[in-house]
Amino acid sequence: MPGIANALVVGGGIGGLSASIALRRRGVAVDLVEINPKWDVYGVGIIQPGNAIRAFDQLGLGDEVIAAGRGMDGDRFSLADGTVLAQNDYPRAAGEKYPSINGITRPRLHEILTNAVKESGTDVRLAVTVEALSSDDDGVDVTFTDGGSGRYDLVIGADGINSLVRSLAFDPELEPEYTGQVVWRYNLPRPAEVDRLWMWVGHGRKAGFVPLADDLMYLLMIEAPPAPEPVWLPTEGLAATMRSRMTEFGGLMGEMRDRVVDDGAVVYRPVEAILVDRPWYRGRIALLGDAAHATSPHVGQGAAMAVEDAIVLAEEATGEGPLADALERWQDRRFDRVKTICDISRQIGQWEIDDVQDADFVGLTVKSVVTTAAPI
Repeated sequence: MPGIANALVVGGGIGGLSASIALRRRGVAVDLVEINPKWDVYGVGIIQPGNAIRAFDQLGLGDEVIAAGRGMDGDRFSLADGTVLAQNDYPRAAGEKYPSINGITRPRLHEILTNAVKESGTDVRLAVTVEALSSDDDGVDVTFTDGGSGRYDLVIGADGINSLVRSLAFDPELEPEYTGQVVWRYNLPRPAEVDRLWMWVGHGRKAGFVPLADDLMYLLMIEAPPAPEPVWLPTEGLAATMRSRMTEFGGLMGEMRDRVVDDGAVVYRPVEAILVDRPWYRGRIALLGDAAHATSPHVGQGAAMAVEDAIVLAEEATGEGPLADALERWQDRRFDRVKTICDISRQIGQWEIDDVQDADFVGLTVKSVVTTAAPI
């Protein structure tokens, strides 16, 4: 018998969907509530490093995510003018069956995960979230925004960087902070030579290509804009603004930059981050993914860390002994690993903001790969 009989997952994104699948595979009854009535996703694509591929394989979805994406074996770093700094081949953390990295569009990944959740027997309710939480030694009483209620052995807050569960059960003053950077993304046809993650290091900014399919990639650019506070820009004029911020990049990056012409296809957002101190649980209420540790996209580990959180939490929560002990074991397995990735991402971002030209961008990126290739 599992250590818990039922669980509530709040949030139908990558972390919440992964937690639902992982718990159902271990025999736990799962309810999932998602505030978005459309249950859709926003964005272009996502990087799945080797540890993310390994995690999806543990959920039984490894073959699907690879088939729906574009596998790669490593990265390539260049200066803004195209001078190559390094080319790295990554370990195959998920085994020789799978590539070192996978790029996939967010809608394709979302479809794979939502289909798996539906097939798992999870009870999904849309346009609903939690209104109140009350945890005691034996369970959590939950009041929902549609007037319903329930009692659960475990409640998981997987509701993102602006988590309502974090505000209700932890501290409403725990809020994400603006990192001083903004990120731009845009889908484009993939030139044949872009067969790995390509990055260009400029002055105060970095740009890159991420393959997503045989015929598709996304162009990204992360920078420190002049404004000290995060600024949300109107859709009109986004393409021209993105091109103007990338004038220093030459070669293929310059060619692709000039193809950014559709304002509506530009995905732009200020970069925010938060790392909640351990423990990521209060009683029988736990946070995972961005609700506990949203980080910048510098090493492509945000989603991977959320999926790993979900798998380890399901393993520990369904083991023998008190749930409090299980949650502490979960923290022992997760906190230092996640903090290392958050620290690496923060350091790379600060180097970019400070325009440190001799910074070891390649070395820290490789450190993140080695760290996450280790078993969870």
